[in-house]
Amino acid sequence: MKDDGGGFGLIFKSIEMRRHKQRSPSPAQGVSPPPLKRRRLSSAPRLDHRSESLPPPPPPVVPQSDTRSDPIETLRIYSWNVNGIQPFLPPTTPPITKYLTSSSKPKIPLYQPSLRASLLRWGWPHVVFLQEVKISPRDTKTPDLFRRAINTSHDVVEEPLIKNRCYDAHFCLPRDRYNATGFGGKVYGVGTLIRQDVAPDVEIKTVEWDREGRVQIVELLSSGLVLFNIYAVNGTSNNYRDPNTGKVIGTRHDRKKVFHSLLADEVRAYECKGWHVIIAGDINISRTTMDSFPQLRMGADHVANRVDFEEKFIQGLGMLDTFRLLHGEKRVYSYRPRNKPWGAGGDRVDMILATKGLKGAVKEADVLDSEVERGPSDHVPLFIEVQVVKRIKEKDTSSATPAIKDAADNLHKGMDGQPSTDDG
Repeated sequence: MKDDGGGFGLIFKSIEMRRHKQRSPSPAQGVSPPPLKRRRLSSAPRLDHRSESLPPPPPPVVPQSDTRSDPIETLRIYSWNVNGIQPFLPPTTPPITKYLTSSSKPKIPLYQPSLRASLLRWGWPHVVFLQEVKISPRDTKTPDLFRRAINTSHDVVEEPLIKNRCYDAHFCLPRDRYNATGFGGKVYGVGTLIRQDVAPDVEIKTVEWDREGRVQIVELLSSGLVLFNIYAVNGTSNNYRDPNTGKVIGTRHDRKKVFHSLLADEVRAYECKGWHVIIAGDINISRTTMDSFPQLRMGADHVANRVDFEEKFIQGLGMLDTFRLLHGEKRVYSYRPRNKPWGAGGDRVDMILATKGLKGAVKEADVLDSEVERGPSDHVPLFIEVQVVKRIKEKDTSSATPAIKDAADNLHKGMDGQPSTDDG
């Protein structure tokens, strides 16, 4: 049937006029959408883990005053071989996702390891020892970036940054031009984090015989505790060279035993002055079959290194393996290789040792043997909680001093009997 402009035509015209009225806002309405279609805004801040670009560098932390005035009665110390500090630094370039179109961007958050998050999870320990930081001694930017990262919070639920949430960072980096040259000098190295409310009571030292960045000493001046951050030599058949001349004077196995002797002398000297000593770090020794899976390394050199460690520290100095002290024969491992599925192998080569006078002061000690705690490393953290003790009366060492001095002089001679300034 032909439409002559009436009938259905009038109906369609009426419908169109109604639609036009609905689309045309009245003066009272303005141009905003209807109220029911408004998005409700929450007053709580929202976290967006998929930001398209990097935020600007955060400002330096200015910590508030610590409101707590109570003296520290127990000290919580963590130790972790991080196998390189780079993953914990903030990115210096925008992620590739910035240059992708919105339809091609990944929908999952990007993971960024955070040592700050670990400190929060661990309950803000007083002291944290790091090994294998792998920072070149010529690199001045990385330590500063790291200090900023550990003192910058991106978590809205974290408490304000006060002194018992902020840390000073100190590094001991390799300076041996013959024995620490791989990867542009980015090898070995240790770092120590000191919580800022503890820092005024602390003195950080190194030792002359270590040029590979393996030893840091933390003296707690108002107490009787001295802490050693140790990344012990890994015994191998590779050459060890005189750090002054470059002449080969033995193997890394030989150097490991000299390292044991020099470290034991340091501990003994502090004990003679009345200090209680804690050694924490990567010792590069599995003590028994309980400490390795699937099996303990039984090569002749490894056995000799293990015997040497036991004789000098456990038997000679009477030091306590604090994990075994509290957990007996429990099996945990601190080294978990990344080239195997989790649980397929491991070794307890990281330890916290304490001199025998601290036996009753050790309140807690454990190894955080989990894949989550391993993070980007191939080691997991371990910790100790120890009661703060007072320094005991200095011992009379006048009769023993010559013998100790002679032993130290002998240790500083090269493998061929000629004097050598061994570097640790």
